[in-house]
Amino acid sequence: MKKNMQVIVVGGGAAGMMAAISAKRLGADVTILEKNPRVGKKILATGNGRCNFTNINADISCYYSSNNPKFAYGALANFSVQETINFFEKLGIAHKVEEMGKVFPMSDQASSVLDVLLYELNELGVNIVCDAEVKDIIKKKDKFQVELKDGQKYQGDRVIITTGGKAMPSSGSSGEGYDLATKLGHTISDIFPALVQLMLEGSYFSRINGVKFVGTAEIIYNNKSLAKDRGDILFANYGVSGPPILQISRKAGELLNAGQKAFLKITIMDMMSKEDLRKLITKRFQIGAKKPIEFSLVGLINKRLIPVVLLEAGINDLKRPVANLSKKDIDRIVDILTDWRFEIRGTKGWQSAQVTAGGVETREINPNTMESKLVKGLFFAGEIIDIDGLCGGFNLQWAWSSGFIAGQNAAL
Repeated sequence: MKKNMQVIVVGGGAAGMMAAISAKRLGADVTILEKNPRVGKKILATGNGRCNFTNINADISCYYSSNNPKFAYGALANFSVQETINFFEKLGIAHKVEEMGKVFPMSDQASSVLDVLLYELNELGVNIVCDAEVKDIIKKKDKFQVELKDGQKYQGDRVIITTGGKAMPSSGSSGEGYDLATKLGHTISDIFPALVQLMLEGSYFSRINGVKFVGTAEIIYNNKSLAKDRGDILFANYGVSGPPILQISRKAGELLNAGQKAFLKITIMDMMSKEDLRKLITKRFQIGAKKPIEFSLVGLINKRLIPVVLLEAGINDLKRPVANLSKKDIDRIVDILTDWRFEIRGTKGWQSAQVTAGGVETREINPNTMESKLVKGLFFAGEIIDIDGLCGGFNLQWAWSSGFIAGQNAAL
């Protein structure tokens, strides 16, 4: 191992801080260049301010890529979930595991995670330079010259780009890392928002804005279900949100980005078969035959959904008694409650997205070291690479794993 390797980390987010710690522990002289006034800003927003910093269920099946999701295996295998938990335990983060394998600090504070990382960086003597926006990275023989927008220049033997993507620009993610990578000869696959809300075609969303229920959501393309998840679904004035929507949104974005039409299927009543639901509703209508149609479903589904569901089922007179409904009317109501289709007109933008899909193409990076195959001594880690994960701590695990491996190999 060479001592005093000069390593410059461009970007002081999760992956950048991990890369800096990893490289410094192996004897490198490390400088972090962060364009924000402070490092780790995005960490503070994760897990609704609680920071689910990993997930015990993280494996290769939890990750996506435009070309090769298996690329993530190298880093995840070399710095696993358990190694991540152990790493943070040693820094002082006692952890707890919650629903669906999410791992949180016992303090329930994202700031705790940032605090211990900063303490370790300072203890190790990592040089942190904030308000340092990188303009250009130039390779000259065996050295890199990193130039800031204010004209300052830094020299290094190795450079690790960990600038993130374009999601949550309020945290400083503006996509400048893609420009830096492109100038160095790398290819950027199409990028689009992921883990994001869906905007739907329809004129009545203002009427059901804020309605929440537990149900199932699916992305439908050519009448085939391409992604599916269950949980709290929330209607909004633009369309729909909630954890299941975020989980399946990447597939919608992928289709829309390719110019394809995508549809959302929502199942409001997903705890019984279609036939059992038909029998239940028929029985309700027989018992309350004199009730107005709009009142007949109160107690079965959210009352604010009732008029919209009935209108979607082609029932316009909401005041008439249910005794006047035909079997076809009932069938249409059942259809809406079990298979409500919406055309997806888009996703919410970068400000709303939790992660970026797409990025520096994986075929140009060594999966076991995170080093560029095109520029010796150049490394990548985190969201800038064309790897993104499910919601629930998976993307932070990717940041830790790829950052650790990049820093370790950059120090050699």
